[in-house]
Amino acid sequence: MKKILSAILLLSASCLAVAQTITQPPSGDNQKASVTQWIGPVSVTINYSSPDVHGSNGEDRRGHIWGELVHYGFIDQGYGSSKAAPWRAGANENTTITFSHPVKIGGTEVKAGTYGLFLDVEKTGPWNWILSNKSSDWGSYYYNAKDDAVRVPTSPADAPYTEWLTYGFEDRLPHSTVAYLQWENKKVPLKIEVPNINQLYVDIIRKELYATALPASGLQESWVSAANFCVRNSINLEEALTWADIAITDQFFGEKNFNTLSTKANVLMALGRNEEASKVMDEAIQQPGASVQAIHQYGRQLLAAGNTTKALQIFQYNFKKHPEEKFTTYVGLARGYAAVGDKKSAIKNWEIAIKNLPEDQKQNAALYEAEVKKLKEGK
Repeated sequence: MKKILSAILLLSASCLAVAQTITQPPSGDNQKASVTQWIGPVSVTINYSSPDVHGSNGEDRRGHIWGELVHYGFIDQGYGSSKAAPWRAGANENTTITFSHPVKIGGTEVKAGTYGLFLDVEKTGPWNWILSNKSSDWGSYYYNAKDDAVRVPTSPADAPYTEWLTYGFEDRLPHSTVAYLQWENKKVPLKIEVPNINQLYVDIIRKELYATALPASGLQESWVSAANFCVRNSINLEEALTWADIAITDQFFGEKNFNTLSTKANVLMALGRNEEASKVMDEAIQQPGASVQAIHQYGRQLLAAGNTTKALQIFQYNFKKHPEEKFTTYVGLARGYAAVGDKKSAIKNWEIAIKNLPEDQKQNAALYEAEVKKLKEGK
């Protein structure tokens, strides 16, 4: 008899264990949802359960959400350890927000990781987003202010009617985004910033560059792109110069060509080492692969920097190196002579260029003719 009873108890325990793990609909039919937004290399993910305005039984709760179903301030919910709990900013388990990298919220740095997301809803004055270091509880029944990572004031705005509580992202910029909660007739924003985003890119680029142990197709271009990224964003320039040199000198894939040399020159110019940059560019334009347009753009760059004499020299070199080109080289000469005050030569070269106008430049004919007119009028 004892053996039979033990077997029954063991079977009952097994059934209970099974019952505890079966999958059932979410409490209150509040469907789980997740939304992710990337800020460059940084991912932001919000996981939440989404109640609807009409409720699981179809009851109409319009006009009874804010301040009623969603309570104002911090309250004792009559369950759990918290005597001053904010709203859970969703339903069921903690709403959570996860950052793959450190971010800034309301001027405060928030480390990478997952946080419980709560909302202090106020009848008057600003509301407050709360990120808690505790993220695995049910609702806000165990909320404790000592676990706060950051509190951020926010201003709710009127919004189009939204049946299901929804999180999303808007105002997406290269270094920031605005997460928002939208439900019934309100939208509540939370701005998230990544102020050091270019440094994050540099850190990732560095790892990627050194991750390839053997030569591979296109590897040289990776080092060139990395150096140019630093130039465009005025960051990490000393190391960028090393990367540019590797693209030129590496024993497996390094090569002196217009692309690699001009990249090194760009880094040197960004570092303020203009004389060195000029020497490197003189070498770059002599490479077999230096195209008419590449040399012309270098001349335009010198003009923009006010180095008119050097620019004219580059345009003259382009003309001699590419005698087969009947338009771009003459435009360069025209601009160069005009910059040094030789209007007669400038007019002459503009007129030749206009006579040889290629099909893809005909839409600019009026602009070129206006340049000639200004020169003839002494302007």
